[in-house]
Amino acid sequence: MNSINYNDFPRAGFRRRMACWMYDFLTAVAVYMVAGAISFALFSLFANYGFVDFGEYEHLIDVQQNSLLYSSLVYGWNFFWVAFFFVWFWARSGQTIGMKAWRLRVQNQDGSLISKTTGIKRLLPTLMGLGNLAVIFDRKNKLSLQDRVTQTEVVLLPIEVSRAKNI
Repeated sequence: MNSINYNDFPRAGFRRRMACWMYDFLTAVAVYMVAGAISFALFSLFANYGFVDFGEYEHLIDVQQNSLLYSSLVYGWNFFWVAFFFVWFWARSGQTIGMKAWRLRVQNQDGSLISKTTGIKRLLPTLMGLGNLAVIFDRKNKLSLQDRVTQTEVVLLPIEVSRAKNI
């Protein structure tokens, strides 16, 4: 297989998308936790150097949880890395870890890889996976909410193609 035409593959159905979602949800939780550990380590470092005012609080976690600014920075950092995880994998290969396991690929409707901008646009209508519910009602086209908004599709790769890509 010298050249693979990704435009020839069928679109993925709801059950396979949701199975993939479970894998990717667990991976996203792990990314969030690692980002959280790093963000709190950085927050602690800034506190040790005097950049964080403890005010009336004794513990650093209380400072962070009771400050809109600090909480926004910490949680924003964490969510940024989860978003980066999805966008980077989608734009790089069209597949996250869960998508590889379930042989799915996100792509433009012409079969080409999506851009980072398109990946960012896919994040909000994905609605933590709920955008895939649209596939249940669109059995003919099998397009989710995020597919429709960004003119993309999620296709099911044949085993042979999936194996060939891993070599």
